[in-house]
Amino acid sequence: QVHLVDSGGGLVQPGGSLRLSCAASDLFLDYYVIGWFRQAPGKEREGVSCVSSSGGSTYYADSVKGRFTISRDNTKNTVYLQMNSLKPEDTAVYHCALDQGTYCSDNVWEYPYWGQGTQVTVSS
Repeated sequence: QVHLVDSGGGLVQPGGSLRLSCAASDLFLDYYVIGWFRQAPGKEREGVSCVSSSGGSTYYADSVKGRFTISRDNTKNTVYLQMNSLKPEDTAVYHCALDQGTYCSDNVWEYPYWGQGTQVTVSS
C-alpha cells in the first residue's frame, strides 16, 4: 500500500511563492518517478512537472518553465515543487503521484498512486 501525502498549498498573491511537499512513510521515493499534476475547476488534470527515479532528469510543462522547480530531499524522503512568480492561472488542486517506471511522463495514466491533493489559490 503506497500512501503519499502532499501538502503546502494555500492562498497567495500573484507573483508570490509556495513550496509543495510530497512525502511517504512506507517506501523510499528516490526509487520512483514522482510527478506533480494539477486540476483546475472544469478542466482536465494536467502534468506540471516530474522527476525521474534518482533525480536523473526532470520535466516541466511549458506553462511553468522558469517558474517552478522540482527537487528531492532524500534525507526527508520528500519531493518538493517550488513555485515562484505564481499567476492566477496556476490556481488548482495540486497532486503528487508515483510511477513505478524509470522515466518522467506527464501522462496521468502512468501513475497508479496519488496524494490527496492540496489547494493552491493565486488571487489578489
